[in-house]
Amino acid sequence: MNRLTFPLLKSLLLATLAVCGTASAAEAPRAAAKADPAKGGTLYDSGDAARGLPACMSCHGAAGNSTIVANPKLAGQIEAYTHKQLVDFTTPNRQQPIMTTYAKMLTEDEKRNIAAYLATQKQKAGAAKNKDTVELGRKIYRGGIAEKGVAACASCHGATAGGIPAQYPRLSGQHQDYTYAQLEAFKSGTRKNSIQMTTLSQRMSTEEMKAVSDYIAGLK
Repeated sequence: MNRLTFPLLKSLLLATLAVCGTASAAEAPRAAAKADPAKGGTLYDSGDAARGLPACMSCHGAAGNSTIVANPKLAGQIEAYTHKQLVDFTTPNRQQPIMTTYAKMLTEDEKRNIAAYLATQKQKAGAAKNKDTVELGRKIYRGGIAEKGVAACASCHGATAGGIPAQYPRLSGQHQDYTYAQLEAFKSGTRKNSIQMTTLSQRMSTEEMKAVSDYIAGLK
């Protein structure tokens, strides 16, 4: 073999490794920027007219305290959960005409910023309204429905429905109508982003879902 062969092969190998290393670095995913609650608050309050993006507060209220019972209160919601829902609205697992449209307009950083802003806001308390079903709601939330295989809501969402960061959302103080609507959506399969909630809601009656939704509204 020619004496020049080994040096030549060595040079070619080093050049190839250098190219591969550069490509790998270029293809590496960008590290997520730290969420900026201030930017999230600006977008939440004002939207972005240039992009046709309305202010979130027009539906979800000032500081995330919705006064429209069909729209959820978002103040004080766990940051990771809100971010996940904004992402899920862009997938087939959670389609909703208004939210899917606007979630697709948001960048990843904007989703994180809005979620961070809402997590810092204080939620206004709610209240149970139906005194005739509050005891049933309490039993379901705290003890589940053993004969139907329905686990206690508290086992995932906490004793006072404060949620568990990055896993389960805060439910306390939420509008009864909204919570019930989500249970119905899980039950019917129109909302598909939680296998657990789909399974549990399918085992519950309308009366049971309404009772626990009402009870949750009064938790603090």
